[in-house]
Amino acid sequence: MNPPAHRPRRREALGLLGGLAALHALPARAQFRVEVTGIGLTQLPIAVVPFRGDADAPQKIAAIVQADLERSGQFRAVDPSGAGPLDEASRPDVSPWRQKGADSLAVGSVARLADGRFDVRFRLWDVVRGQELTGQSYAVTAGDLRLAAHRIADAIYEKLTGDKGVFSTRISYVTKAGSRYNLWVADADGENAQSALASPEPIISPAWSANGAQLAYVSFESRKPVVYVHDVQSGRRRLIANFRGSNSAPAWSPDGRTLAVTLTRDGGSQLYTISSEGGEPRRLTQSSGIDTEPVYSADGRSILFVSDRGGAPQIYRMGASGGEPQRVTFTGSYNISPALSPDGRWLAYISRIGGAFKLQVMELASGNVQSVTDTTADESPSFAPNGKLIVYATRQGGREALMTTTLDGKIKARLAGREGDIREPDWGPFQK
Repeated sequence: MNPPAHRPRRREALGLLGGLAALHALPARAQFRVEVTGIGLTQLPIAVVPFRGDADAPQKIAAIVQADLERSGQFRAVDPSGAGPLDEASRPDVSPWRQKGADSLAVGSVARLADGRFDVRFRLWDVVRGQELTGQSYAVTAGDLRLAAHRIADAIYEKLTGDKGVFSTRISYVTKAGSRYNLWVADADGENAQSALASPEPIISPAWSANGAQLAYVSFESRKPVVYVHDVQSGRRRLIANFRGSNSAPAWSPDGRTLAVTLTRDGGSQLYTISSEGGEPRRLTQSSGIDTEPVYSADGRSILFVSDRGGAPQIYRMGASGGEPQRVTFTGSYNISPALSPDGRWLAYISRIGGAFKLQVMELASGNVQSVTDTTADESPSFAPNGKLIVYATRQGGREALMTTTLDGKIKARLAGREGDIREPDWGPFQK
């Protein structure tokens, strides 16, 4: 069950970093930009008019909102050019927007307040019916302008699709630049990244807790793989697993009380559970093969994991307290890195197909599998908390990149980093 040679695989390579410190801002040179490709079958046409005051604001609110909506795959942007001055206080003439083919219209404003904060307001209009649908205002610091834009996109997405938006959530990922590794926490579009960890040692397997307050990860700072839990807000961490041999592949239970981990303390790589406060682990699997990459179901009742007990790596399911595993994947001879959708309907994983590593999406009820990428070095899939997108790492155009894709593979967005190899993404939960 050896990982491919192009770089360490998620939760199978062993390593992480040291010198945990409080978050600090990512330098501008490593910022991201979003490139959206593909056409969906049922995209909703929306016009997002530049907000009044956008030109003088530190962040272009309307552009961020439009990029969020396009990246979701659910929306098609309608050119807002030619519109007169509009803001949340306007009652727009909807007829020209109908002629442009828009179903909805988002308008708003951003203005600096006397205390230095910014007042951000928006309104969403139904162009077909000529009705106001929703609106909101936010008073935020300059540093939270992007978050306000993401919340506006969330409100629009939920109003028009009925599903909760994920634009104000966060992702974590790892970069390697030269001999330096960093673990980043960033907005869901890859921007506004903050460094949680930096080290000359490898970093792997960041995993969000269900409440979004903590990240588990594996560190190599002591020259062996050790599992830590890191408090995102304070930067404090605690040691969870430092047993003899390898300690790797942490996965949170939904209640946040338990971590599933892969340990070699008793010989081969086997699955254990351990309290999220540390303590003595409890062994779950008893096989002569390698058992690794555990992931909990959303209800906490079962664990999916990778095992080569049948001769080649496949994905299995067992009860959260152990028991006889049942094989889940039967298509292909090498399947790793399972990720479950929050509703339990979909399984994303990486399959080796003719030497290429490709993201697959399986509908668990039917067993139907679809390959959703045309790249050949995919790794580390992770579902958005609304289950509508998957983030993964890959190589595209000769560069390593973070990508998001819709579950059908029709809409992809590249979050293109300017510096360093990018790997190990994990999508955080909804913000409380």
